[in-house]
Amino acid sequence: METPLDHLIKRLARLPGLGPRSARRAALYLLQNRETMMIPLAEEMTDVAHKVRHCVECGNLDLHDKCSICLDSRRDHARICVIEDVADLWAMERAGVFAGTYHVLGGTLSALDGRGPAELGIDRLVKRTEQIMVDHAEGEVILATSATVDGQTTAHFIAEKLTPCQVKITKLAHGLPVGGELNFLDEGTLAQAMRARTNL
Repeated sequence: METPLDHLIKRLARLPGLGPRSARRAALYLLQNRETMMIPLAEEMTDVAHKVRHCVECGNLDLHDKCSICLDSRRDHARICVIEDVADLWAMERAGVFAGTYHVLGGTLSALDGRGPAELGIDRLVKRTEQIMVDHAEGEVILATSATVDGQTTAHFIAEKLTPCQVKITKLAHGLPVGGELNFLDEGTLAQAMRARTNL
């Protein structure tokens, strides 16, 4: 018969980056620090589960129906950066390289996983883009999906859906990472870097 501890370990083992051994270590650590870690963590997780929600406009996580980025009048609301998940949004915000708004897809198109255009909110993105073209002289949609087959397939699908909006559609550059050495790169990255070379 399984104990509550067994259930906790199994649940922890399902988290990204944690296997059964790491889950056992985490559960043991939490139990050994019951008052300072386990109980506060349980309370915070309950609080987050009840209060944090997806932004109705972009899909970001926030405490309100519309997130702070969508409500920020200092952001460029004529530009939308399309990303796969909230972790990508956080990475963009940490880098401080984009001052527009976002559209969080929640994944990529995948028949195997049952994710189609409706699940990714692509119709909502089209409506937002149409509104941009009404409200602003020009707009831009930046497709920042991953360089995987699914990511690129999703980007092409979105670009086709947005073509009638007559909005500027761009995608992130791919190629050599900053500080990367040629001999450590895969052939696909090298090929893309060669195709996207620029003048000096």
